[in-house]
Formats: sequence, C-alpha cells, structure tokens
Amino acid sequence: MSNTGDPQEHNQAPLIEHLIELRSRLMRAVIAILVIFLGLYAFANDIYSFVAQPLMALLPEGSQMIATEVASPFLAPFKLTLVVAVFAAVPYVLHQAWAFVAPGLYDNEKALALPILASSVALFYGGAAFAYYVVFPLLFQFFTQTGPENVAVMTDINQYLNFVLKLFFAFGVAFEIPIATFLLVLSGATTVESLSKKRPYVVLGCFVIGMLLTPPDVVSQSLLAVPMYLLYEVGLLFGRLVRRKREKDEEDEEA
Repeated sequence: MSNTGDPQEHNQAPLIEHLIELRSRLMRAVIAILVIFLGLYAFANDIYSFVAQPLMALLPEGSQMIATEVASPFLAPFKLTLVVAVFAAVPYVLHQAWAFVAPGLYDNEKALALPILASSVALFYGGAAFAYYVVFPLLFQFFTQTGPENVAVMTDINQYLNFVLKLFFAFGVAFEIPIATFLLVLSGATTVESLSKKRPYVVLGCFVIGMLLTPPDVVSQSLLAVPMYLLYEVGLLFGRLVRRKREKDEEDEEA
C-alpha cells in the first residue's frame, strides 16, 4: 500500500520553503548594509562634514557647531553613516525583494514592476538631492539671518542630524507622488479626470503635509508643498499616457 502522507504536511512544505528563502534574502540585505557601513565608517566624520556643509557655509564668522552630549561626537557620525549605508544598499535590498516575489508574478506584471521599482528608487534619491542642494541652503539662510543679532548660532550636531534626516525622508517620500498617482490610475482605483477635478484639495493637502513634515515656517513648507504638487501633475501626465495606451490596445484587439 502506498503512503501518500499527510496532506497538511504537503501544504506546509511550500510555506517553510518560502520562509527559508525569505530569511536568506533578508540576511543578504542585512549583510550588504553591514558591508557598506564598514566600508564607509572610516569616512564617518567626512560624511558628517559633507551633510553639515549647507549650514556651516552660512554660519557667522567665529560660529561653529557644538556637541552638548558626551557621546554625540561619536554617535552622530556613526548614526549618519549607518543611514547612508541603508540608503546606498536600497537598490540591492529591492533586488532581493524582487527576486523573492518575481516567481509569483505574471510576465506583464514583471514588465511593469521593474520600471516602477527603478523609478521609485531614483525619485527617492532625487528628493534627497533636492533637499540637500536646493532646500537646505535656502532654509538655513533664512534661519541664520532672522535670529536676533545678539544670539550666537551654534547648533548641536545631534539635533542638526535629526533635523536633516527628517527632511531627507520627507522630500524622498514626497517625490514618490508620481508613482502613487500612476498606480492609482493603473489599478483602476480612480481616473485621471477624477484626480484632475480634485486639484484644489491636492494643493491644500500638499501644504498641510508640508506643515506637518517640515519646520514651522512658510519657506520650508512651500519648498516641500510646491514640488509635491508639480509631481502630482507629473503623475497625472503618466496616467493619461497609460489610458491612451490602453485605448489603443483595445482598438487593436477589436480590429
């Protein structure tokens, strides 16, 4: 008599295999981050100096950044280097995620997912670069020039790091708006016409998000809200292109 085994065991076997593969992918991602971190740690102080340059260039003569905590001179560069390592490893981490989920996708889904992943990474990096090269100089110039004359500007290195990391993340996420808009249209959750009619609410929402994610001043809020709205329009543009392509494909099928 043949023994077919317990059906429940057959159902559990693929799940265990997937969990093992997931653990392997996660370990590779973590190892990649650690390798990059170890390679960058020797330049931790240089990396911090680079990130602090937008503020340092605008400090009054004789002013400098300070450390108000004993461990800050070590922990601030350490923390920044770890964050940079994570940012640098994002393409490889996404590659591992893609390798895990790709076998379960259809060919048309694979053809669409890769460009979306690549553009998402590029837009996030673009948002961080926009914050560093455009927003920081304008923002710090505003802060350093509006203070009382008898107050010396000497920012704590740890507080500065927390401030800029928050802005890096805020602008990186904000630059993902075209992807989010595109996916909403692509999935059929909404239409380009519907999103176009909601422009006034989108403008208001952009400024509300800018108020929540940036310091409480009009300059930084506007520097986040305006690009967010422009990127929303970019998402609508791609949504129109997708709609036209779908209509053309349907016409070709009917013909």
